[in-house]
Amino acid sequence: MERLKQISESRVHQVKTDFERFLMDEIHWDDRMIGISGARGSGKTTLILQHMKSNLPAGVEALYVSLDDIYFAGNPVVLFAEEFSRKGGEYLFMDEVHKYPDWSRELKNIYDNLPDLKIIFTSSSALDIYKGGYDLSRRAVVYNLPGLSFREFIELKYRLTFPAWPLEEILRNSKNIALGITGKIRPMKFFEEYLRNGYYPFFIESERNYPDRLINILNLILENDLPTIFNIDYYSVLKIKKMLAVLSRIVPYKPNIEKLARQAGTTRDTLLKYLYYLEKAEIVKWLTKDTFGINYLNKPDKIYLNNTNLMYALNSEKPDKGTLRETFLLNQLQVKHKVTYPESGDFLVDGKYLIEVGGKTKNTGQLSGKKDSFIAADDIDFPYDKKIPLWLFGFMY
Repeated sequence: MERLKQISESRVHQVKTDFERFLMDEIHWDDRMIGISGARGSGKTTLILQHMKSNLPAGVEALYVSLDDIYFAGNPVVLFAEEFSRKGGEYLFMDEVHKYPDWSRELKNIYDNLPDLKIIFTSSSALDIYKGGYDLSRRAVVYNLPGLSFREFIELKYRLTFPAWPLEEILRNSKNIALGITGKIRPMKFFEEYLRNGYYPFFIESERNYPDRLINILNLILENDLPTIFNIDYYSVLKIKKMLAVLSRIVPYKPNIEKLARQAGTTRDTLLKYLYYLEKAEIVKWLTKDTFGINYLNKPDKIYLNNTNLMYALNSEKPDKGTLRETFLLNQLQVKHKVTYPESGDFLVDGKYLIEVGGKTKNTGQLSGKKDSFIAADDIDFPYDKKIPLWLFGFMY
C-alpha cells in the first residue's frame, strides 16, 4: 500500500488546477459512491485528481489508485479498501474500474461493508455501470464526462472565460449572448481550430502530435477496452476496424445494414452489435426517430462519427463542411438533451425544438410556419431571422 500512496501523492501534487471542466461543479461530491464515465482522453483522471487537490478538506485521508496497477492483479480491491478504511481512510478514488474483473461485485461489497468510506470511480463510457451483474443503481450516482465544448476549448487554450448558457436561453436570447461574446473575441477565428483539434483536452500537450495520439487512443479503445468490456476476440476487433474505416468515409450514413455488413465481412446481427459497441465507446453517434434508447436490436436511422476531431483524424482529405457542421451540433446537443431524427430538418431536440444546419445563405423556407424552429448557421457572427450562429451552440456546457 505504501507504494500506491506514494503514487497517489505524486499524481495529486503534479496535476494542474488552472483549468477545470464544467462537470466539476455539477457533481454532488457528498454522495457516498460516485461514478464518472467517459471516452478515453476526455479528462476523467485529471478531474478526480483536481478534486482531491483543490476541494477536499484539509487533513482528510484520501487515496488515488488505478485498478490497472499490477498490485491489483494479486490483491482483491475489497480487501485493499478494508485495510485503507481500517487505517483511517475516508475517500478512495479508483481509476479505470473496467480493467478489474468483477468490478461491480467489488464496488457493491465496498459500499455495503464500509459505510464510512466514500468511493469515487472512473470507467470507460463503453461500460454500462448499471448492468455490471450486481445492482449499483441504488448505490452509485453516475456522471458522463464528454470532450471539451467550444467554450471550454477557448478557456483552456486562450484563457478567455465565458459562462455556459442553457439551450433554451441560446434559442430565445441569442442576440444578447452573441453580443457579449463577440465584444471580447471573434469566435470564427477559433472555431475551425476547435473542429480540427480541440475536442480532447490533451491537445494542449502537443498540437503537432495530436492526430497521431488520437489514432493511438482509438486503437486502445478498439484493441483493449472493447475486448475487456464486451468479451470479443481479436478477429472481431479487426472486423470493427474495417467497419469503422468504411463508416469514416461515408458519414453521415443512413444505414443499409446488409450492405455495410457485406463491406465489413460480417453478418447483419453482428454488425448491429459492433455499431452498438462503437456508440457506447463514444466513437460514433446514433440518431434515431424515437427516444427509447440505444440497443443493438434496433438499427439507427443515421450514423455520425462522435466528434469532428475524429473526422479529421480518420480521413486523409478535409471532411465535408456540411458533415462537420452536423457532427458538431449533434455532439454538443447530446450532452444535455435528447436528440432525435425528425421528418424534416436535421435534429429534433427534446421533442420540441427543430433545428436545421447550414451556411449563412441557408434558406429558411422549409421552416416557415413551424413553431420553435431554427437554423444553426455557420460563417456568421450574429443571429438574424431564424438563424443562430453555429458556434454559439458550443457554449452550452
